Amino acid sequence: MNDPILRIAKPTTALPGIDELSKEEDPTSPFVTREWLVTNGLGGYASGTMAGIATRRFHGLLIAALAAPHGRTMMLSHLGEVVRLPDGRALQLSGQPGPPVHGAPLERATLVEFRLELGLPVWRYDAGGVVFERRIWMGYRENTVYVSYDLMPTDVAVELEIEPWVRFRPHEGALDAPLGGPYALTVEGDRYQITSEGYPPLHMRMSGRTATFTIDNKRIGDVRYLLERTRGYDSIGELHSPGFFRMAMQPGVTATFGASTEEPDGLSARSLAATREAEVGRRRKLLASATPAAQEGLAADLVLAADQFLVTPRARAESAENGDAAVEDARTVIAGYHWFTDWGRDTMISLEGLTLVTGRAKEAGYILRTFANYERDGLIPNLFPEHGNEGLYHTADATLWFFHAIDRYVEYTKDKDTLRLLLPKLEDIVQHHVTGTRFAIGVDARDGLLSQGAQGYALTWMDAKVGDLVVTPRRGKAVEINALWYNALCLLAEWVEAERGPTKAQKYRDLAKHAHTSFNARFWYEAGGYLYDIVDGENGDDWSFRPNQILAISLRHPVLEPARWTRIVDQVKERLVTPVGLRSLTPDHPDYRSKYFGDLRARDLAYHQGTVWAWLIGPFVDAWLKTHGDAKTAAHLLEGFVAHMSEAGVGSISEIFDATAPFTPRGCIAQAWSVAEVLRCLVKTKATPAQ
Repeated sequence: MNDPILRIAKPTTALPGIDELSKEEDPTSPFVTREWLVTNGLGGYASGTMAGIATRRFHGLLIAALAAPHGRTMMLSHLGEVVRLPDGRALQLSGQPGPPVHGAPLERATLVEFRLELGLPVWRYDAGGVVFERRIWMGYRENTVYVSYDLMPTDVAVELEIEPWVRFRPHEGALDAPLGGPYALTVEGDRYQITSEGYPPLHMRMSGRTATFTIDNKRIGDVRYLLERTRGYDSIGELHSPGFFRMAMQPGVTATFGASTEEPDGLSARSLAATREAEVGRRRKLLASATPAAQEGLAADLVLAADQFLVTPRARAESAENGDAAVEDARTVIAGYHWFTDWGRDTMISLEGLTLVTGRAKEAGYILRTFANYERDGLIPNLFPEHGNEGLYHTADATLWFFHAIDRYVEYTKDKDTLRLLLPKLEDIVQHHVTGTRFAIGVDARDGLLSQGAQGYALTWMDAKVGDLVVTPRRGKAVEINALWYNALCLLAEWVEAERGPTKAQKYRDLAKHAHTSFNARFWYEAGGYLYDIVDGENGDDWSFRPNQILAISLRHPVLEPARWTRIVDQVKERLVTPVGLRSLTPDHPDYRSKYFGDLRARDLAYHQGTVWAWLIGPFVDAWLKTHGDAKTAAHLLEGFVAHMSEAGVGSISEIFDATAPFTPRGCIAQAWSVAEVLRCLVKTKATPAQ
């Protein structure tokens, strides 16, 4: 099996400057719309644009995952990289923050190629006839980043300057706040440390006996983050540099810069070059562990992308309760990069694709036990805030997806011990739902359907808010909530019967039967031949044609009568399916928005009103195979993601897309459930014989 290499079209032009791009209201240059992401298994990351220009507040070379109350913290923003040639020319490899004040005026190197090798970014530059390759990776489960430089064969004497730029701040923090500091530099041998009150020190090291460091304290203002401006946020900030490294380069000798918030020994315990070999070896093992159908092509790329979301949550320094999940075994899923933390709903939807298809079932068990330890009043957390230890529980569906995730885990692993451990929690969850719990989540005794809704909250996955306005409140009895509720009841009945016998399981079967009868009587919209999105809502029954209804067919225990399946699935395919997922609302609806763009208010108003969601292709493929048994067509529905892997977050799948061609990717550049569901369906359609 060859290492996956994802090549991007060769630019063969000089990199643009920030001034060239700042004239665009919506920067569309492929140099800046293509972004890369490297993660460390803790929730920390490094990320930027292909051009090296930071367009988001989240772009930086070391965003460390620190314990609360810090959370993810920008520790190293950027490296100024300059190649100096014997004729006096100086060429800049990347586009920001700007030229140093020392030395000759700068030209810009030509970016010859950008590619991913085993999911890790590689740049090839032509700097005045001298060719460099640059690589970035992180230490696994370490807040450490490495940047290496390789000079291709040449007779020219070449020097390389590396200038670190910093501004310690929360990764989502304001850009226009004062720079802070003072930033102090201390030196011990070949190790350098930048400190600022309130933050851990940043340790730095440059490999090579010829490396020197020149102290040259500088500040640079007017650093512009163009995408932040288009999104309606503050977009100008400052950076500080304590000086620069300089070293003579030789072909065949790799120069590596390392920066870390770990103890200084983290950079010297092993050679800087060996860390890359370790990371490459780890990634090859990931591919070898995945199910055979996921070891080549797009699926192999997504196995590597899936690794970005599986984390040990160092940022939450809180011990697990009751000893069910040891602290070192705690696992969770980052919902999306750059700004999401770990979300219960996203984790449970993603579990199969991220862990079971990829051969990481042990981690799946850790995740399920971790979330079980945070169950409160019959709910698992909706999310964990960036800077806190306590989860937020404002969700009606995450807990129901928990049952689905456990089902998938048990089918893959046959791990009845974990199921037996979780069973009391699951019964407690159902009891709380029957009697009623937080946010008015509870069963209506008259029809057995699950209702939810509290003023000021959006409790389903359609959870956008604009200030106090809940864009899609969906208070009442939501179609997918009740599909999930029925599925959970049926699963629990099976599990209880296997453990304790049919008598103990009967009450769950009775609850399921009541819900099933009422669902089919109440949710069918005869005039349209599909399902209401909400019944008994604030404004009565909602006939909006949305993708939520597909869950009434796709889940293991479908609540909808089979005679109605095909009519719905065919309509969803015609009205909602796009090359990159499903629209969240039909174009003929008065609330439909075709583009997700503008400031926060404009974006949130469009978030679930037409915007395409990639993860929804998963339930649709399940429903399609149930109704049509046509694996060839199902596989064809995934082909649009092949081209998408070379745009936006290169090597991953975005959160959302505009609802009309060209289906511009929006939102997070890498989203857990997008990657997980496409990967799961790629494997499933290969395993299902074509009709």
